[in-house]
Order: sequence, then structure tokens, then C-alpha cells
Amino acid sequence: MAKIVSYGSWKSPISSNMVASAGVAFERPIVLDGDRIYWVESRPTEGGRSVIVRWSPQGQTIDVTPDSFNARTRVHEYGSGAFTVESDRVYFSNFADQRLYRQDPGAEPKAMTLQMALRYADMIIDHRRKRIICVCEDHSSSGQVVNSLVGVGLHNVGVINQLVSGNDFYSSPCISPDGSRLAWLTWNHPYMPWDSAELWVGEIAEDGSIARAAYVAGGYNESVCHPQFSPDGTLYFISEQTGWWNLYRWRGNRAQLLYKMDAEFGIPLWTFGTSTYGFESASRIICTYIKNGRSFLASLDTANLQLQTIKNPYTYIDSLKVAPGYAVFFAGSPAEAMAVIRYDLITDKIQVLRRSIEIDFDPGYLSVPRAIEFPTGNGLVAYGFFYPPKNRDFQGPPGQRPPLIVVSHGGPTGSTSSVFNLRMQYWTSRGFAIVDVDYGGSTGYGREYRKRLDGKWGIVDVDDCVNCARYLVRKGEADPNRIIIRGGSAGGYTTLAALTFRDFFKAGASYYGVSDLEILAKDTHKFESHYLDRIVGPYPGRRDVYRERSPINFMERLSCPVIFFHGSEDKVVPPNQAEMMVNALRQKGVPVAYILFHGEQHGFRKAENNKHALDAELYFYSKIFGFDLADRVEPILIENLK
Repeated sequence: MAKIVSYGSWKSPISSNMVASAGVAFERPIVLDGDRIYWVESRPTEGGRSVIVRWSPQGQTIDVTPDSFNARTRVHEYGSGAFTVESDRVYFSNFADQRLYRQDPGAEPKAMTLQMALRYADMIIDHRRKRIICVCEDHSSSGQVVNSLVGVGLHNVGVINQLVSGNDFYSSPCISPDGSRLAWLTWNHPYMPWDSAELWVGEIAEDGSIARAAYVAGGYNESVCHPQFSPDGTLYFISEQTGWWNLYRWRGNRAQLLYKMDAEFGIPLWTFGTSTYGFESASRIICTYIKNGRSFLASLDTANLQLQTIKNPYTYIDSLKVAPGYAVFFAGSPAEAMAVIRYDLITDKIQVLRRSIEIDFDPGYLSVPRAIEFPTGNGLVAYGFFYPPKNRDFQGPPGQRPPLIVVSHGGPTGSTSSVFNLRMQYWTSRGFAIVDVDYGGSTGYGREYRKRLDGKWGIVDVDDCVNCARYLVRKGEADPNRIIIRGGSAGGYTTLAALTFRDFFKAGASYYGVSDLEILAKDTHKFESHYLDRIVGPYPGRRDVYRERSPINFMERLSCPVIFFHGSEDKVVPPNQAEMMVNALRQKGVPVAYILFHGEQHGFRKAENNKHALDAELYFYSKIFGFDLADRVEPILIENLK
């Protein structure tokens, strides 16, 4: 018989230590010679170190990266795409010095590049010319960072040749099967790659340089992504000419749409090395697409252009790689945490190579999210995933509704998913309800949905979060007096804007969030330095808008408690963004807490810091809303708490 206990006070078997330590994050699988599979694991229990892992058909999984190395790049600050493989020889970027290293089987890594202010990412092997082609980010000048595509010799230390340059950004280099052509993506300020990116292709000359480069697709208000050559040398890519990211190929000097669907076959290029399709053969593409917040796996015949969905138990699929007879991807569902999956395309057999969480959970403590569609401003609808409280041992008192945590995701050009998330279960198993909002501007719902945020960041996202919570209150799913909003990065800005400009939420938690848009426009890294031009307005021309939408300028409107978390080495959103808000709230007498994690960047990688953040946030809510905790939590300083 379940005990009747107030929401928030339920005793849960899902501890903060478990949440912080149990999971690893996966990046960029690589399939080698059809039978060996590599990927990167980011491990919080090792201080967030990124480790290259190899799986063999015998079922062996081994760490490739020695303990003293960290396979992680800082290109665009968000990184990824930090390694590549040839004949079990691994090439990777080391986080500490950002140099490229070569690691032969059974040997220690050896530096391939000199100690310089250069960073490398998105690596591919040019076998014919014995070099790596990759993105290079040059930080040697005191002025603007310079990005280009370069060739790095495999055997001659320090030999780097610039191949393509002149634009602000490059990504996704790929070589034709015969080694004669190179394709790549490029874009310029003020655009982000999901706003406007171009696909180019050039011939590789005898001396390795790029000759006769030609524009293929993309440009103003058209985002192109994920270029690949098929086994027969045809160039494929994804474009949003239809309003959705659909598959195309370049044939007869024109772009041919392969299959029109109101679904997203591509994803925004926040990081390097992403992939959403691959070639099982020249006549068969295996691909993923997102529709209404859910991922699907499918097969596309390149001759008759027929698409067939491949049944599988997963609702979220990422980083798809394909080889003859099978596919490899990261996937999860509401019932399963993310895992590395090998999918046999002949037998439909699913083989789990590695799970992000190696713990079995009693379903009696797990909340299963349901997709919701709710009314929002201007007669439109928005989307989210709702998690009701769930703990088999407890239920709330009759007539009492649970506190609701509204989650605003990062980006803001990002999205959420329904995949199993232990952090969500930490809250729901203690008696909180959660809603993860895909506000207007999120990806996965087409270009028009994404463009809702153009010029309206801090308005549309905030309204959607408020309207989502109101919808759940009307449904009887939440206590209107205990509505919380939390978010990280751009989601942290939405959180602070909602708390400042709307008198609705009762508390908030900002993780490395933005409080001053004007400072962000003047003080951030190159990749996002003009991001706000589209979603706020050109700076300094629309400085008035930046000031109007910056919470720090309207502290007199903020009167509910907030807890802030930040990393001391955050280059994306510097810590002063949080500290200005904390000081203002401190002086105003509003309850506030601030936790700065030394050595952390944009997002926390160390298990002990993630544990402390969870405990601190729970403790903060318990003191603000006056409920007892089932377990002892280390107290934190909450200033102005009466």
C-alpha cells in the first residue's frame, strides 16, 4: 500500500550520486572494414574525460585512449568530431593541448602537429594522399579566429596545408570513393548553419590542392547539411527547400529531391561529425527522420525512390552509420536509456554494444512521458513531453497537486526528446511533475516552426513555457502555487526572462544562463557571435531590443527566488552573466543561491559537480516551498531566506 506523503518528500531509490555517475554520453561512431566499431564516451566519473572505445565482432569492448589523454576538441567550443580511424590506427585531438595525435595499436599516442594555437575537428582520411582533411580553427591572432579546411600529413609532423579558406566557417568534408573530389559545407556571419549554409564540391589536384570549386546548393534562407558521396560517386545531401530537411542528390548539375515528407531528415549542426543517413549500397540508403518529436529508422531505394520505415523499439536515434548489411547508431526510448546499437539489416536483429546506464530500474519508480500539444499565442500550438510524478511507494495527499518543473531546453535552436533520462526520474520519483517544452524555435517540426523565434527570442519561448504550464494547471496536473522553471544555456536565458518578464513562475534554476543579451553579443565565441542577429536583431543597430529583453535591466520586476549554477571557465556564456543577476537579487532582498564550479566550462562534466548541483537544486526548492526532504542533503547558502 502506497503511503500518503506530500509531493517533494517522497523517498526515492534514484540518488543524485546515481544520476551524476551512472551515465556516459556517446559521440560519433565509426565503422571500420565492416566489422570493427569505434565511438567516443564522455565519462563523468573520470572528470568528463572523452575516451575512444573499440568494439570487435567477438564482443570485446576496449578503451583505446590512454588515461593521460582526453579525445576532445574545442573547435566552435562545442566540439565533437575529434577523431578518425584507419586500419585500427587512431587519430585524435587531445583536449589539453588541442594537438593532433596518432595512436598505433598497442602504442602510446604520438603528436602529429606542433604546439600552436590551432584546433582541429571533423576529420576524414584522404587515403590516396596520406593525410587527414579536417576543420582547423586558428587562435594565434589577437583578432578574429580564422577557420579553414586543411590537410595534415599522416607521417610528417607539423606539415599542414590549407585547402579551402576565406569564409567564416567550414564543416562536413567528405571525399568521393575514387578520391578525386572533395565536398564541404560553408557559411558566413551573421548566419548559423541551420539558417543558411552552402554545399560546395571541388576537384582534388595532383598536388593535393582544391581546383575548380563549384557551388552545389544552399545559401540565403536555405540550410544544407550532411553531405555524403554514395558508393557510385553520387553526391547526396539534405536541404530544406521544401520547408523541411529532406534528402537530395546532385545529378546532371541539378539538385533532385528524393522523397518529400513533412519530417526532418537532418539536424542542426551544433557539433561536428553528426550523420542521419548512410549507404548500405549504392541502391539503398538507411536514414533517420524526426516527426512530431519522434525518430524513425527507414530505408530509401535510390532507384525507385520508395521509402520504407524499419520497425524498431526506439523513439530517439542519433549518429547513424551504415555498412553493408548493418547499421550502427545511438538510440533510446522512454523505457531505455541511450545505447550503442548494431542493427542487422537482413535479420532485423538488434545488438546492444554498450549502454549509457548499466543499471536496471524497477518500473514502479519510473515516469513514462507522454507527448502533449498545447495552445499558445496567436492561435498556434506548441509541443512538449509531460512526466507525471511516479513512485510505487507513495502518493500525494487527496486534493493536493504536485509541484511542476518546466524545462526550457538549450540552443535555443535545439529540441528535447522522450528518451529515458535519469535526471527526469530523479525529480518525478520524489513527487515532482516535469514538462520538457519544445517551444517555438525548436527543431524537429519544420522550418516555419523554427522561424517562430526569429526576432522573438525571449518572447515566443517564454510564452510557450508559460502557456504549457497553464495548460497543465487547467488539466489538474500541477499546483499553480508551485510552478518552477529551469534551463541551461539558452534555456537559462528563457528561464530568467520568464521569471523577470512574466508574473507566473514561483521559483527558477538557471544553469549557465544568459542575463544580459548585450554583453553576450559583445563577449562570446566566434561560432555564436552573430547568432542573436536573427533571433533578437542586428547589433548594435537594435541595441534597444537587446536592452528590452535582458533580465538584468529589469531587476525591479523579478521577485521570486532563483538558484544559479555556472562554470568558471565558460567561454560561451561567461560567469559574469550569472554574477550580475546574483548581486542584483542579493541587493534587492530576494532569496538567491549561486554555485560556481571551478574548472568547468559550458555544461558540467564532472560527476561530483553534477551531484552537487542536483542536491543543491532540490534543497533550494525544499526551503522555498517548505517541504521536508526524505534524505539528508548537504545544505547550501540561500541568501535573503526568511
